[in-house]
Amino acid sequence: MAEDRWRVRLRDLALIIVGSAVFAVGVDCFEVPNGLAAGGITGLATVFYALAGAAGIYLPVGIQTIVMNVFLLLLVVKSGNRGYIVRTVLGILACGILTDALAPFMPAVGEKDLLLCALWGGVVTGVGLGLVFRTGGNTGGTDIIAQLLAKKLSQPVGTMMIVVDGFIIVASAPVFSVENALYAAVAMYISGKVIDMVIDGPRSERAAYIISERHAEIANAILYDLNRGCTELQARGVWSGNDRPVLFCVLGRNQVPLLKQVVAEADPEAIVFISEVHEAFGEGFGNITG
Repeated sequence: MAEDRWRVRLRDLALIIVGSAVFAVGVDCFEVPNGLAAGGITGLATVFYALAGAAGIYLPVGIQTIVMNVFLLLLVVKSGNRGYIVRTVLGILACGILTDALAPFMPAVGEKDLLLCALWGGVVTGVGLGLVFRTGGNTGGTDIIAQLLAKKLSQPVGTMMIVVDGFIIVASAPVFSVENALYAAVAMYISGKVIDMVIDGPRSERAAYIISERHAEIANAILYDLNRGCTELQARGVWSGNDRPVLFCVLGRNQVPLLKQVVAEADPEAIVFISEVHEAFGEGFGNITG
């Protein structure tokens, strides 16, 4: 059991490093050299990089992302479980360090062809981030800000992410150009779609049914580690005639790896069904608008 756990940790570490390297290539080759601030903390750092460069100051993009993410993490460090925090810190450090380390060796691809840069920048960064997200970790950034704003304003997290990233793209227009900002939005959209494909198909919520003798322990982890609601359904096995509680919860696609980890640690023999939910309304999700 301990050996399997270490194997998973090593696999996750490898995915974080490889994914961060791929992300860094996309940023260094397509986005930063061509003035595409495609949302997120990296997009904001790209704007500051250009402003500093105009003043004759070299301000590395990667170091900026690490510093900004450190302050953001201090706001939410208590809201996630230890494994999530460790993976997120590793993702932040790996992305930031590799972005700066690879920059001197990466060619500026697609100069004067912003459409090419937006398309391939979005694809490459999306693949990199998707690999990191597959571990159940994160790379910090605007999703942290979006989560805080969503909680404070009682708005869906997805809506707040669009607002925050949109603000960064709009702010980049005076620094680069309106044309660059529009192509940056294209890159951000493509990156999001590719992330979904890398993680697990199209973007949607996930519904999970869990049958386990240790249902109380798993339900507690879902409530307090994943910060998701959980419902216990009363069921009975047809063959055995025994009552078997079934846990039901709906969660985001990036939380599925964390749910699997929680269930595996509590009860490796548990029965788990996970299906797509194309729309979810209510507390923690979007509002029903009719």
